[in-house]
Amino acid sequence: MQDIDGFENVLRSLNADEECQIVVTGSNAKMLSSELSTYLGGRYIEIHILSLSFREFLTFHGLDDSDDSLLKYLGFGGLPHLYRLGLENEDMVWEYIQNIYNTIVLKDVVQREGLRNVTLFENLMSYVSDNAGQLVSATSLSKYLKSQRVELTPLSAINYLKAASNAYIINKVPRYDIHGKRLLETNDKYYFEDLGLRNMLAGPNRTGDIEKVIENTVYLHLKNLGYKISVGTLPNGEIDFVAEKGGSSVYIQVAYLIADDKTMEREFGNLMKIQDNYPKYVISMNPMSRPQNYEGIKHMTLRQFLMSDNL
Repeated sequence: MQDIDGFENVLRSLNADEECQIVVTGSNAKMLSSELSTYLGGRYIEIHILSLSFREFLTFHGLDDSDDSLLKYLGFGGLPHLYRLGLENEDMVWEYIQNIYNTIVLKDVVQREGLRNVTLFENLMSYVSDNAGQLVSATSLSKYLKSQRVELTPLSAINYLKAASNAYIINKVPRYDIHGKRLLETNDKYYFEDLGLRNMLAGPNRTGDIEKVIENTVYLHLKNLGYKISVGTLPNGEIDFVAEKGGSSVYIQVAYLIADDKTMEREFGNLMKIQDNYPKYVISMNPMSRPQNYEGIKHMTLRQFLMSDNL
């Protein structure tokens, strides 16, 4: 809709009559730019449509809640049209996801944002896919750009990432000082809006990526549950997610497996440093039906977490 000149005039006219409900869809964050928001006078409700949750993925594809279904979700993601293609046709699935990405880049990044260096943008997206859930700073971007022999300032690179966020390819997640109770202004993390898009950019058969995919999956489910999400920082540690909703917080650590005492001490130990009484969770892929809670911290499998409606 946002590609049609003057569409906001029609919306305002229809809205003034108060004789109908109006639902308008758009494909990027500039659909409700500050100018448009002012023009409509705040008379709208914005709904951010996400890709399918795990529960919705099971319903769409007629799958049971199983480890095999979870692996399909972690691999292909939740774009709804995959139902029409069938997950068994992997070549067609990946071609479709690639085409979706190409369309977003062409329409919502290159044309709308006016980016000239498409190759650099593609390289940055590959960099983010490889570093999903890792802190991205001006320094880390500068090192990456130097490794690519690219003459671009870190600030310009950050603007490229902002363009990807505006197109809903990735989301920026700020850091939150848990003890100081304030947001920090540097070193954000980025997560993908859809797992399939992330995996397509990262490339197939990548060993060691499972923790990044699990963390991105937990982030997406928290968004589906309506939480405002940040990355928690402690004086000597980090909390993967601080999720806030309705004036309450939830703290979450994500791990692939809790395989030994050292891993348990790291994942549970950071949560134990937080002195308030808000709920605390560790999410992992441990193959057990009832993971053991520890010191008041609840341990859930990823499947249990993704099937939950609230925390």
